[in-house]
Amino acid sequence: MRTIDWVGGAIELIDQTLLPDELVKLRITTVDELVDAIRRLAVRGAPALGVAGAFGVVLADGDRKAIARLRAARPTAANLAWGVDQAAAHLEEGRKAVLARAKRIRDEDIAACVAMGERGADLLEGDRLRVMTICNTGALATVERGTALGVIQTLHERGRLAEVLALETRPLLQGARLTAWELERMGAPYRLVADSAGPYLLAKGGVDAVLIGADRIAANGDTANKIGSYSLALGAERAGVPFIVVAPETTIDAATPSGEHIEVEDRGDDEVVNVRGVRIAPEGARALNPAFDVTPHDLISAIVTDRRVFRP
Repeated sequence: MRTIDWVGGAIELIDQTLLPDELVKLRITTVDELVDAIRRLAVRGAPALGVAGAFGVVLADGDRKAIARLRAARPTAANLAWGVDQAAAHLEEGRKAVLARAKRIRDEDIAACVAMGERGADLLEGDRLRVMTICNTGALATVERGTALGVIQTLHERGRLAEVLALETRPLLQGARLTAWELERMGAPYRLVADSAGPYLLAKGGVDAVLIGADRIAANGDTANKIGSYSLALGAERAGVPFIVVAPETTIDAATPSGEHIEVEDRGDDEVVNVRGVRIAPEGARALNPAFDVTPHDLISAIVTDRRVFRP
């Protein structure tokens, strides 16, 4: 099953806002529909956004304003702008050339996820590993398999996975809704963990590695990922647990020198004061809602990409 694909002249993607209750595919035929799907997180995850951006340029049919609007739909994720730029570079060659590049980006993402899974599993030592992860980094965040969850899937397929401790991931519960759904489908053992319990469980021992994805990696290795990742990095550093980032080379932004230059998106009050449409805070309550945080490179044990492993 693919999270996103080009089918019959349009984009088909899984509406992730409806999971785990319903598995619904959206058919996207305009840039405005795609921008809406991106902003409301019907499609999310840096690699998946790169593919969506590339296919969106096909839908734009040469409209530069629509392409610019698509490129800016989510500012923190490097892959969205990258995918748009890669496809837009072929505009002068015509729509067929743009579509061909977008399809190559899709296929390259699938191959990259396989490579990251293998390379990450090879990096970790031990036969029965308990790993911790946050947010969703599986097939739903890419096209197939995933980044950090792709490593976990490879460990499971090799018989080396003891358990996954998946953080619920407030405020949108992408761990509880999406990662748990994917782990159920692959038959991997797991338990959900409240975000605030993660560092404490690391301190108590019994976790062999923390695996996260990335939305943007700066040139020095500072990494933007789902809010809560920085707390895990601090806990892992104190506990002596490897903290490993898994992301394709396309997520590395050489033009951004360090994490302080990464724009972190604030998604407003609604996602914090409500849970899936049910208000949990008093009327009038305001919220700070940074969607991401930035983990400094000196807290990262290794970055695994589809091409290499390096230690920032």
